[in-house]
Amino acid sequence: MTLNIGWIGCGIHATQMLLPQLVRHDVKLVALCDIDGARLADAGRQFGVSNLTDDVDTLLSTPGIDAVGMAVGPDQHLAFGKKALERGLGVFMEKPPSGTAAGARELLAASEKARKPLLVGFMKRYSVGNKMAANIVRSGRFGDVLGLTGYYMTAPGYFVGNVDYTGFFLHHCVHYMDLVSFLVSPVKTISARKVEKVPGRVLFHVGFEFECGAIGNIAMGTIQSRGTPVERIELMGDHQRIEVEDVIEIRWHRNPPFKVADPNATLADDVDSLTWKPNFTAAANEDPKGYHALLADVVPALAGAETAAPTIADGVVAMERLETLRRELAL
Repeated sequence: MTLNIGWIGCGIHATQMLLPQLVRHDVKLVALCDIDGARLADAGRQFGVSNLTDDVDTLLSTPGIDAVGMAVGPDQHLAFGKKALERGLGVFMEKPPSGTAAGARELLAASEKARKPLLVGFMKRYSVGNKMAANIVRSGRFGDVLGLTGYYMTAPGYFVGNVDYTGFFLHHCVHYMDLVSFLVSPVKTISARKVEKVPGRVLFHVGFEFECGAIGNIAMGTIQSRGTPVERIELMGDHQRIEVEDVIEIRWHRNPPFKVADPNATLADDVDSLTWKPNFTAAANEDPKGYHALLADVVPALAGAETAAPTIADGVVAMERLETLRRELAL
């Protein structure tokens, strides 16, 4: 059954990342909402939608609407998400689900009261390298995860004239507050250290202890150009490790024998390292960042199916961890 969706927020992220992947699924965009008239008109033309409004209540009253998607600010996610749920509509929203953990808990309560799903855009779970790493671990072939290390960086351009790290934490760091448990297990403790060279340029190391007994460390900060690769994850096991570079390239190192002195040396399927990266020369509408795969779980979940799509309960956990991190760093 085709799902009729109203969408709130027609900025660059929505019109270039989310909506192009959403309409590849069995959905119909029936209404769009944005307070910027020119942006709204461009989105209507791009996606063939004529029902355009700058008023959220008008969009939520659209006849025949089944669910709502949104990519706006954290405060708007909270306010508009609650309104949509109160009208009995399922919701998909980009992260973060609110500006605070308390707001995320409000959304969870509203979702439970309405008995309607609220799904959150933690697409890092679906980024192709991360997805493959998780599948290897879940297959049982990797054994226990003992450690996680990595980094996730961005540049401080939006701090010019007003150094406030809130946006960095809410829009960037929150991803890894969710991802670490997707790859390992629930988090038991979080600790952090920082160095702040000048206001706006910060580097911090986040230490994790996991319920499964693993330990981890992620370096995050605002001291690298986004024009360079800014993500790396490594999962460490017993004589095995998985490395994911820039979400798209994965290496699985196992336990190969030394080969130089062996005249019969070859590559063995069961012990040698495996590598993979996408073929960007193929004429295919792939999405290595993970938005299409995320929405493949979100769309049926909005229609009432049980899927692996991240829920507002996951959003609450991530936001609570994020606030613990900020308290540790005093930022």
